[in-house]
Amino acid sequence: MKANFMVRYHMKKSRFEWDEDKDTENQKKHNVSFSLAQHAFLDSHRIIAEDLEHSVDENRYYCIGRVEEEILTVRFTFRGSVIRLYGAGYWRKGRKIYEEQNKIHK
Repeated sequence: MKANFMVRYHMKKSRFEWDEDKDTENQKKHNVSFSLAQHAFLDSHRIIAEDLEHSVDENRYYCIGRVEEEILTVRFTFRGSVIRLYGAGYWRKGRKIYEEQNKIHK
């Protein structure tokens, strides 16, 4: 995960969207629905990082936040004022970054 970190991100009232087929595919592959994934943005300790590897046609980002006692990594982009989700999963690398940035020692 090649990323540029923005440790805090102020969220006002946000709107989310996603492709239903992509959501179904993500649930099959990672057992995470996008309706659940949007909750990572509610974590006051969330990490927002720019996805430097995949930001070719548009800027893409990661949101790493706690959801249901687990650390969830959500891949997203902005479409105007809407947050468009395109991937989510419980990935070790995201957990490691979250713990390091929030100084959680295990």
